[in-house]
Amino acid sequence: MDARKIKILWVDDEIEHLKAHLLYLVEKGFDVKTATNGQDALEMIAVNIYDLVFLDENMPGISGLETLGRIKELKPELPVVMITKSEEEDIMDEAIGRKIADYLIKPVNPRQILSSIKKNLDKRRLISETTTSSYQSQFSQITLQINDSFSFEDWVDVYKKIVFWELELQGSSGAMDEVLKMQKTEANHAFVKFIKDNYLDWLKGEAGPMLSHQLMKSRVLPLLEKGEKVFLVVIDNFRYDQWEIIKRDVTNDYIVDEELLYSSILPTSTQYARNALFSGLMPGQMREMFPEYWVGDDEEGSKNQFESELIGTFFKRFRKDIKYGYAKINDNESGRKMIEQLHDMLKNQFNAVVFNFVDMLSHARTEVKMIKELAANEAAYRSLTHSWFTHSTLKDLLVRLKEENIKVIITTDHGTIRVQNPIKVLGDRNVNTNLRFKQGKNLAYKAKEVFEVKQPDLAFLPKYNVSTAYIFATHSDFFAYPNNYNYYANYYRDTFQHGGISMEEMIIPFSILSPKK
Repeated sequence: MDARKIKILWVDDEIEHLKAHLLYLVEKGFDVKTATNGQDALEMIAVNIYDLVFLDENMPGISGLETLGRIKELKPELPVVMITKSEEEDIMDEAIGRKIADYLIKPVNPRQILSSIKKNLDKRRLISETTTSSYQSQFSQITLQINDSFSFEDWVDVYKKIVFWELELQGSSGAMDEVLKMQKTEANHAFVKFIKDNYLDWLKGEAGPMLSHQLMKSRVLPLLEKGEKVFLVVIDNFRYDQWEIIKRDVTNDYIVDEELLYSSILPTSTQYARNALFSGLMPGQMREMFPEYWVGDDEEGSKNQFESELIGTFFKRFRKDIKYGYAKINDNESGRKMIEQLHDMLKNQFNAVVFNFVDMLSHARTEVKMIKELAANEAAYRSLTHSWFTHSTLKDLLVRLKEENIKVIITTDHGTIRVQNPIKVLGDRNVNTNLRFKQGKNLAYKAKEVFEVKQPDLAFLPKYNVSTAYIFATHSDFFAYPNNYNYYANYYRDTFQHGGISMEEMIIPFSILSPKK
């Protein structure tokens, strides 16, 4: 353990009595800072990086336990060692429940302190080294799988393994993290080729994965036909790695009956994929059969303002007299109103609830500098998603539905990818603004840089005139116009976008959950 790099904060209202301990740690090479109360400690932790905190339990003002709770809100991963005069069981139980790293009983001696430091910080180092070594041994196997993936199920397996190692390595830094990013990029390039070769064949009826427009018929309807009450929760713009993060909380109250990864249709955008999910129809079919519910790319108004009506068309088409409800949650206020009206919603056999936070987060990250700094990388983006869920009305909803013994489905319409590489495209003023796909006439682009669909009927996409074509950005590319190219390229580089082809956008989670008894 390299003590010279370790920063410790010691919080005790009688810190002057601990000078011998502090001097001992300084002589061992540790960087030790002190605070005499909880408020000062919290202010120091908010603006500085510490590896470990020693915290006195019995202090005037903010108690040690209260300080511990606020530290965990500020920096959940920061290890805290509680030091107490008391051996009362309830105090220790509460401290342990708040995830202390260790606790010591006063009076402590310097050797105990050093032992606690080693136990906690060496543990993190050993876990990091073991994780890195394990990924190294798996690297070649994953590379072989990437080269040998010929079905959607193969790609699901590859993507699951990459996400697993992303989550395992996110607490460490170094060469392996960069190697994993390179391997993920390599996988996405191969996945794009796979989609180009197979996507249109899936739509012809050839063997392929479950797609957006098939989800209601193949997974939701059978539950309703059995008489089950079902809540379908659709988290807009929600990726598999984000699901893996919040699943750890969800499964405290629910059993996973079925879990799979299915494929979003193209474009992987809300207007197309979510409308297809609710209606059970591809976009071109929707526009033809229900033009009153389809809002074109060049038309004014929300592209998803008729989701409730589209659910109704699905049940009517399959001759199912099912009472249903629908809610869209854009903020906590609308979420609270839904919870207040839950009694009425429970009278329905089926309810669909759309949560827009993750999509709003990705847009805010583009437009608001502070949000971009908070979600500076993939791990931070996942962390913000988890923080939202922990304090969200979605979590409140799940608690209430558990009490009512209601089956819950959690899924999404599409994922999102962090884009890096701008590519030029030309089009007229009616071309849509999405950065990951373009629809219009007289589009000018380099064919090798995109997935092009010159005959929209083959992809069951709306055709607005005889020369309508669709192009899709692949892996981490995004479209930029030549006019003011450098400005827009720099503005949108390193932002989260959707609409195109990548594992993150297309391979998306679906889980059926039953409340634990």
